[in-house]
Amino acid sequence: MRKIDISFKRIQQLALPAIIAGIAEPVLSSTDAAVVGNIAEFGTESLAAVGIVGTFISTIIWILAQTRSAISAIISQNLGAGNLKSLTSFPAQAILFNISLSFILLFSTYFFIEDILLFLRAEGKILEFSKEYYYIRIWGFPLTLFTFAIFGLFRGLQNTFWPMIIASIGVFINVGLDFIFVYGLEDFMEPMGVKGAAWASLIAQLVMALLALVLVVTKTNISLKLKRKVHPEVKRLISMSFNLFIRSVALNIALLMAVREATSLGKEFIAAHTIAINLWLFSAFFIDGYGAAGNILGGRLLGAKKYNDLWILTKRVNLYNLFVSLLLVVVGILLYHQLGLIFTKDTLVLSTFYGMFFIVLISQPFNALGFTLDAIFKGLGEMKYLRNVLVSATLFGFIPTLLICNYLDLKLKGIWIAIVVWIAFRAVALIFKFKSKFYPLAKSEMID
Repeated sequence: MRKIDISFKRIQQLALPAIIAGIAEPVLSSTDAAVVGNIAEFGTESLAAVGIVGTFISTIIWILAQTRSAISAIISQNLGAGNLKSLTSFPAQAILFNISLSFILLFSTYFFIEDILLFLRAEGKILEFSKEYYYIRIWGFPLTLFTFAIFGLFRGLQNTFWPMIIASIGVFINVGLDFIFVYGLEDFMEPMGVKGAAWASLIAQLVMALLALVLVVTKTNISLKLKRKVHPEVKRLISMSFNLFIRSVALNIALLMAVREATSLGKEFIAAHTIAINLWLFSAFFIDGYGAAGNILGGRLLGAKKYNDLWILTKRVNLYNLFVSLLLVVVGILLYHQLGLIFTKDTLVLSTFYGMFFIVLISQPFNALGFTLDAIFKGLGEMKYLRNVLVSATLFGFIPTLLICNYLDLKLKGIWIAIVVWIAFRAVALIFKFKSKFYPLAKSEMID
């Protein structure tokens, strides 16, 4: 069997395009937040609304977008085992599964959105703007899930280039339309405010979905023809997706609790939290690029039963990401005040943000270890363990810490201390599991 390349060069070839593709979603949300946050009238309320709805939509997207990882894991493992030809009917069925789930979840929230927003403690102008933004932006949900399914196919085939191209075009379209739609064009188009930001995102998501369809048809040998007989791997896809679904619910319970607590503190606090979470998500997806390389190559190495190479690969991508996380910390320190000014000029919001942003920076090394290993475990098909770790981290890490910090009246700092504990819990649990399971296999292979 041909040796699988895990050199520094090959990891960069996969990771760098994945970084660019990965930051597309947070850039879309961050652009919406930055543009509406600088609206002359009700800018703080608009920023808060985009923060609340953006977090909620990201929640439901990432609950189901985890199927991308399941699709990628199945294809990469079969590629490593030399069984790729047996997957002929799998891609089309996997995409259909993804889209069907998206519509089920969309309609299960669409008719109850006001109750959901009230639960998240939106009220007054913030509630009004939140509903305006949601009712447009939510229709991009099935489009995003379709695009992510295609990204999973490309990743499984060890290709991160085309997802990068698709995501980059989507970002440029979204940024351009944000400025036009939100602020308007003199003598041509009236300003649309938060509605304009939602339309900009929706159009960008539509273009990305169409590009994904065209490229998977023209640049791969994958057939999108549906067959009646269900492929055997669909059962494994459903099992993996179910575990990732539970995992994502636990993950997003933590994120939504953070939003709810920040909203209850007042509009300046939720606006500051919106800035912090957008910067945190941006850095998280930046870090996820090397995780994607580990995910892609790890699944293939597992399929080929190359355990020693898997051990070496995991050490390498974790070290690379630790270095990246330290660079992000340095950039954050150097641009500590400038980053807040991108989103708003409100002095109360900025002072609140500056008082807690250092905690976001402290989280970066934990992000590097936790997110990298999380991605590798997905490539290895260890979805059940990932589920258990996330549920435990939320129940025994995030929630107790949040309650203690609330008791100590730490306000927004307390929310972010709870987030750091939550991430650190995950990182430690994944390090322990990987070492206990795969080091003995790697050692045994070396002896043989």
